[in-house]
Amino acid sequence: MVLSKPELMGRLQHEVRVLLHLSSKIEPAMADYRPAPGQRSLLELLQYLSIFAPIHLRTIHAGVFDMDAWRTAWRTHEAEAKQRSLQENIAAIAAQTALFAELVEPLTDDELRAEMEMFGNKGTRGSWLVWMVLCHYSAYRMQLFLYLKACGLQELWTLDLWAGIDAKKPKP
Repeated sequence: MVLSKPELMGRLQHEVRVLLHLSSKIEPAMADYRPAPGQRSLLELLQYLSIFAPIHLRTIHAGVFDMDAWRTAWRTHEAEAKQRSLQENIAAIAAQTALFAELVEPLTDDELRAEMEMFGNKGTRGSWLVWMVLCHYSAYRMQLFLYLKACGLQELWTLDLWAGIDAKKPKP
């Protein structure tokens, strides 16, 4: 694997920290913001962020992908997320770091190199962790960042997005 397991764990934990940092900037009035009809609202984005990683982590940990079981899990988690408040969805995202210890840490190097199929494609469990969890975090935190900027938080900048820290934006 390109990343060692401790490096992967650190990257996953970092993604959650950045999401929590960005989420701390959300004001309740922003929850219904959506860039255009048909796109997720800010609340719906947080709902998605609260469910995708646990579902993918459990599937990859098991090493077996069953589309019917995956769909059932998705529908169940999605319905639960829709019942949660903005802050409860943020708390659900924060709770994901415990899943890394529960579902990724116990995997051996051989298990991470073991091949599995998801969505009609084959890859190692380690590559699926990078693709279906780590890459999704990165993509959707960018979307969250852009939503916040569109909601008027112009003070957000590169360090908020990539490091998850407040810093003074340089003056032009």
